[in-house]
Amino acid sequence: MWKKNVLETIGHTPMIQLNKITKDLPGIVLAKVDYFNPGNSIKDRMALKMVEVAEQDGRLKPGGTIIEGTSGNTGMGLALAACVKGYKCIFVTTDKQSKEKADILKAVGAEVIVCPTNVLPEDPRSYYSVAKRLGKEIPNSVYMNQYDNLANRQAHYESTGPEIWEQTDGKITHFVCTAGTGGTITGTAMYLKEKNPDIKVWAIDVYGSLLTNYYKTGKIDMSFVHPYISEGFGEDFVPENYDMRVIDHFEQVTDKDGAVMARRIAKEEGLFCGYSAGSCLQGLMQLKDQLDENSVVVCVFHDHGSRYVGKIYNDQWMMERGFLDVKSFRDIVSGRAGKKLIHVEPEQTVSEAVELMKKYDIEHIPVMTNGTQVGSISEVGLFLKVFHNADIKNATVQSVMEPPFPVVDFCAPVEKIGALITKENGAVLAKDEKGDYHIVTKYDVIQSLAK
Repeated sequence: MWKKNVLETIGHTPMIQLNKITKDLPGIVLAKVDYFNPGNSIKDRMALKMVEVAEQDGRLKPGGTIIEGTSGNTGMGLALAACVKGYKCIFVTTDKQSKEKADILKAVGAEVIVCPTNVLPEDPRSYYSVAKRLGKEIPNSVYMNQYDNLANRQAHYESTGPEIWEQTDGKITHFVCTAGTGGTITGTAMYLKEKNPDIKVWAIDVYGSLLTNYYKTGKIDMSFVHPYISEGFGEDFVPENYDMRVIDHFEQVTDKDGAVMARRIAKEEGLFCGYSAGSCLQGLMQLKDQLDENSVVVCVFHDHGSRYVGKIYNDQWMMERGFLDVKSFRDIVSGRAGKKLIHVEPEQTVSEAVELMKKYDIEHIPVMTNGTQVGSISEVGLFLKVFHNADIKNATVQSVMEPPFPVVDFCAPVEKIGALITKENGAVLAKDEKGDYHIVTKYDVIQSLAK
């Protein structure tokens, strides 16, 4: 039987066993992969529920406008509901969120307003404050407020919790979930605890969020709040969706560890997930000593990796933040002992340079005079020139060469090298202790990071 609209496809997402990353853990680790929802995230569940409740209580009327402060995923869920039900959408987000998220929201017809990240929630510039203000100013509009709207956690009590219980045949012993608005972890935990009070619920938080300290002390201490890069979880206030009584432990994960683990999940398990999934599994790994052979662990994989292709799945972005293991120029060229740098003289012809590129299967060659770099040539640069002048092969290298490649210290870290390699510049040079030049290209950097 077909679905009457896209909203009927929300929920009933698969449970998938993890096998490689968790191979040394006792028990079984399962991922509740909610990027199979139509909006590619678990937020579809609560977005639809919030809309339905607002319709039922009369706050959301035909032709109305849905307003929300969102990191992107809730907005997508609300936008899908709005498309089907005929509402307008205005979403307020922060400049920390990936560009892909904002672009996707615009693609489904939403207006997106970007606000600064590093301001307090009560600051009039914060995305919380802006969304709240728009909800008051715009006629026939509803500010959904996923943080304090209890329809959020109700959605997970009614759908996520029952699905997990059924898919594990009631054998679940641990539920692990990142903590943001509180809706997913609280609503799901409430249902699971009703079924079996012994199920352990572990909330995964990020350093820079105040939730962990609040859980431990019951006090809001802003000294624990500082900027963090992780997206979709962690808070600088305590949303009303939380009921800390159903949570057994809070575990914090670093920005780096969450990002690196997300990439591992994609590479080793074949699940292309977002930042929250990486942090969720990393949190579990930090708590692995509390598991035994009878453990059946369910981790929530919240959203799809396509939302983060410009960030955690971008080598340049990762290197700039020191999130990839630091290697040096020396490490990259260490396997080239005795190999001379391929270079050309300014007076040589372009055809001679092309022959060298073919012979050694290289794309970038420095132009040298008496051991000094005076320029460079690249396969891409030559192609563009040949495209406009087919006779250029007989010209001298000097007449077509590009600027010299940047020169760095022989021990320069990969992150510095990566920052220098751009569309316009495809390589970096360095001198070893003997005074000999070596070259590192974009592909050398990528291959070194994959090892």
